[in-house]
Amino acid sequence: MQKVNFKNISSRVSLVIVAAMLAFSMSASAQTEEGGAGDAVAGKTLFNANCAACHKLDKKATGPALRGVAGKYDRDWLYKWIGDSQGLIKSGDALAIEIFEANNKSVMTSFPALSNGDIDNILAYTSEPKPEPVIVAPIDGGGKGQGGGMSNNIILAALAFVFLLLMTMLFLVTSTLKKIASHNGVEYAAKEAKKPLWKAFVENQFLMLVSAVLLLLTAAYFMYGFFMQVGVDQGYAPVQPIHYSHRIHAGDNEIDCNYCHSSARKSKHSGIPSLNVCMNCHKNIAEVSEDVYNEGMDEYGVDYNKEIAKLYDAVGWNTETMGYTGESKPVKWVRIHNLPDFAYFNHSQHVTVAGVACQKCHGPVEEMEIMEQFSPLTMGWCIDCHRETNINVAGNEYYEKIHEELSKKYGVEQLTAAQMGGLECGKCHY
Repeated sequence: MQKVNFKNISSRVSLVIVAAMLAFSMSASAQTEEGGAGDAVAGKTLFNANCAACHKLDKKATGPALRGVAGKYDRDWLYKWIGDSQGLIKSGDALAIEIFEANNKSVMTSFPALSNGDIDNILAYTSEPKPEPVIVAPIDGGGKGQGGGMSNNIILAALAFVFLLLMTMLFLVTSTLKKIASHNGVEYAAKEAKKPLWKAFVENQFLMLVSAVLLLLTAAYFMYGFFMQVGVDQGYAPVQPIHYSHRIHAGDNEIDCNYCHSSARKSKHSGIPSLNVCMNCHKNIAEVSEDVYNEGMDEYGVDYNKEIAKLYDAVGWNTETMGYTGESKPVKWVRIHNLPDFAYFNHSQHVTVAGVACQKCHGPVEEMEIMEQFSPLTMGWCIDCHRETNINVAGNEYYEKIHEELSKKYGVEQLTAAQMGGLECGKCHY
């Protein structure tokens, strides 16, 4: 029987294990060179934080598109380029100089704080295949109901009840006349009882008077309601030539209203922002994120990317050259809030002096996908606000004497805008 040499077997097993480890190491190295190493999820976070301001995955922005960049360049070279691009250019690296000149000599920010592992994660994210676009059928947005108010229904029901009551009374009167004629045998009464209902109604002066008053009151009610709605456009939400979501800009991104409507702080009018204000951000934001895109299509039937393209077309922005073409088009915005010419309103007096928040008059704009007129903007509505809003006189010497005198007159510590003259006709109707 042959003797087994366990020592040789153990040596061979060790060699096999070492060979397997080497093979795994070489495989991992090959994957790294091909862009397969790294955590794509972590890379997405790093990309959004460091790269997304100048780069897109599938479209040229300030810098070139980065999808598949790991397969185009040597990884060690990418480490140097991302860490210190200007240093690599100054060293005379031909590839670095070529890329620098091909992108209008735009200086790329250096990222010395990113480790090779961080860069591997970013490259793993940029190496993911492009997802297929999800086509969602637009959903018809149901408009808000504009049904009649409860008070109108109640009044109409009351009028109908009164009319039925009158008809019932007429019927009872006619029946009584018939009974009288039948009981007394009076020929004249019998003839009266045989009259048609409408003729008996016309000849009854009391019923005619009540009916006339009722019709006049009904006509006056509807005329009053009609004329009181003239010029009141509460709830008006027109379709704009370029869809603009206040919900995303003022809500999700928390952009201050005065950033776009800057003249509201120092002018009578809040102003319509120029397209250059939009381009301050949208030079580098040509597409929204996938989540925002799907939300827009599912909830509102709006393709935000197409709306951004409309902005580019209007302002004359070429996404390929990342420059203006010089050919612009006017955007015919539809005005929403409009006061009559005889009413004076100054935005700066309310926004800067009084410190009134935009939402006080315009409602929760940060929640509005489509901007609408939130308040009625009637004279009564303005007067109510002046009666309720206190004047801030702290630290303002202009108000010291008048506040002291009026406080004694009204017997209050804090004066409202109405008590300071906010109800004088000449304040608004000059």
